[in-house]
Amino acid sequence: MDWIVAPDGAGRALRDVVPSTLAALGVDGFVDTIGLPPCRTACVLLVDGLGEQLLREHAADAPFLVGLLGAPPLTAGFPTTTVTSITSLGTGLCAGEHGLVGTSFAEPSGGLLHSLRWSTHGTSADANGNRRSLIEEWPPEQVQPARTVLEAAAAAGVDVRTAVPAQFRGTGFTRASLRGGAFRGVLEFGDLAAELIDAANADSTTLCYGYHGGLDMMGHLHGPGSPQWRLQLGQIDRLVQAVAEQLAPGAVLVVVADHGMVSLEPSEAFDADTDQVLQDGVRLLGGEARVRHVYVEPGAREAVLAAWRETIGEHGIVLTGEQVIEEGWFGPVVTDAARERIGDVLAIMRAGGVVRSLAEPGESAMRGHHGSLTAEEQLIPILVAGG
Repeated sequence: MDWIVAPDGAGRALRDVVPSTLAALGVDGFVDTIGLPPCRTACVLLVDGLGEQLLREHAADAPFLVGLLGAPPLTAGFPTTTVTSITSLGTGLCAGEHGLVGTSFAEPSGGLLHSLRWSTHGTSADANGNRRSLIEEWPPEQVQPARTVLEAAAAAGVDVRTAVPAQFRGTGFTRASLRGGAFRGVLEFGDLAAELIDAANADSTTLCYGYHGGLDMMGHLHGPGSPQWRLQLGQIDRLVQAVAEQLAPGAVLVVVADHGMVSLEPSEAFDADTDQVLQDGVRLLGGEARVRHVYVEPGAREAVLAAWRETIGEHGIVLTGEQVIEEGWFGPVVTDAARERIGDVLAIMRAGGVVRSLAEPGESAMRGHHGSLTAEEQLIPILVAGG
């Protein structure tokens, strides 16, 4: 398994970014394990999908960002997917502790929670394809009850702001991962940049978290490294440069990502919705194409494990949930609640993916994917301007 890059447990992972930033701001109770410069105000901008290897491969499209490279990359965590990573960023915890173990995972009523939509998922749709919201049945604060780092910072007197797309206001995922800051809804590059600059030039100790998802979208739709992706990367490069050039003395801008991305050709995909071998004994199938949580029928685990191992072959590894926990990929602490959400069997892909053409037609048609433990997906840049 020499292709596997395990999450870092020594202070250089995505979950360490906000605690390190708060330490650099001088907030008591936090330790800087990354090595950020002391500052009075700080902005943490997460560029969805900006893997470190992708950035280096396309250096000509992002000269300003590449000029900030220097520190060793961070690791995203496991699985390398937006839901898990942003919750780790917001809480300072690994998935085994905060409990958002993938894009979709088992929920108490017997179905799957799609955590970005906070609704039922997969075969749980009605005859018209509608999903049922789970925000009342399974509140985000119950699913992820740990205090966020943003809440802790606000309690310590920091002016905490979250500059994220306006449509994310009050969503289940926002409540689970980023509660604690003053919500500043943004629409485009311009108002995202303006919010970051305003926070950087604030008169008091300020932390602003910003998010941009366009690069990830272009990667999913057209593939990482496609012309569309590269043009989007160029726009982000200019955004970061514009903000960095207007940082006040004592302000720091930290640019990170939630994961990288790999291309997935249709010929490399296993389709769990049409392959009977991948359906036998399976009760629910969660996660994403690059990492699948397989929940089995009673007594079927060993048969499912064997069938998936034979089918996936050298394209990845198939382990029991207990084995993955023992490897430490979900972090040093795995709560009882998180254990119930982790699949009985996990398929972790080296190449290709496991799609669901019927239950997830949109996702199955995507050209770019992430979630697994390859260097392309796991390693993310840490870029620092100002200070």
